[in-house]
Amino acid sequence: MATTNNTIVRALYDDDDTLMSAVKEVREKGYSIEEVYTPFPVHGLDHAMGLAPTRIAIAAFMYGVLGLTTAIVMTYYMMIVDWPQNIGGKPSFTWGANMPAFVPIMFELTVFFAAHLMVWTFFAKNKLYPGAKPQNPDPRVTDDKFLMELPLSGDEEAMVSLLKETGAIEISKEEAAAH
Repeated sequence: MATTNNTIVRALYDDDDTLMSAVKEVREKGYSIEEVYTPFPVHGLDHAMGLAPTRIAIAAFMYGVLGLTTAIVMTYYMMIVDWPQNIGGKPSFTWGANMPAFVPIMFELTVFFAAHLMVWTFFAKNKLYPGAKPQNPDPRVTDDKFLMELPLSGDEEAMVSLLKETGAIEISKEEAAAH
């Protein structure tokens, strides 16, 4: 058959090891894998699919720096500028002289910003916000099945044959939704 760009082929598997070897074999044959749905994280699947490494660690660092900066500015403004106090005989002339007292605040805000902003980044990146359209194409992948999605390219019979050889228990086609 002719190449079709808007058709998705879905192959369902019942074992994570079978899925992993199928992903490797399908990529070796030159097919691109659009998405893989699994009921639990499968170690090494991202590498087998050829996905780029995540940059979430960079985001976490930047969010932590934002939290630390917020803590420093907040403590400086509150304790030195807005309402200076002589607490325990420590004068409030400079922020640096009082910084040891602010370490718990700086630590907590660094962790708070990093953790909360990473959660919101995860939600936004994965389109998990209120009102978002569900992305799960088959409810069985939330229980015990694994699903690989490929765009139909080249000879359809050769692709279906390859997927059957890799251990797919069910193969289906569907027109891709317009974006």
